Amino acid sequence: MTDPFLNLKKSMKKNVFKDLSFTEERKARVNEAIQAKHSSSTLHSFKEETILSILKSLQLEEKYGFEISTLLFQKEEHSFLHNEGQLYTLLHLLESKEVLTSMWREDKKYYALTKKGRKYLAAAYKKGYAHQPFILKDLLEEASL
Repeated sequence: MTDPFLNLKKSMKKNVFKDLSFTEERKARVNEAIQAKHSSSTLHSFKEETILSILKSLQLEEKYGFEISTLLFQKEEHSFLHNEGQLYTLLHLLESKEVLTSMWREDKKYYALTKKGRKYLAAAYKKGYAHQPFILKDLLEEASL
């Protein structure tokens, strides 16, 4: 893994801050804070119904982002109407939680449910989360710990 502060250190060596350095402990704390912010608060910023709709849309076959977006729009889900980039943020987040997997084919990135994703979807149906999806986020967060 490369040092994320390498360019900063190089530029600092050339000016008045040349004696400033970061301890490994401080670097680790900063990285942990960044990871914590991305992993927990980001998931909770999306509607539960949206997450469940994405999982449902991938239940039978893999799809690329635009197909998922179109299906969501057809289901009256307008969360990404004027901010399509947020859909990809959510897809990447679900991928980092190992709920989705992705592969590139014909210059398109296709998303599919993993075994873990299928289990979440099955649990959602079994426990009635489809009607109370607010619990789905807790299920996803709990499993990612």
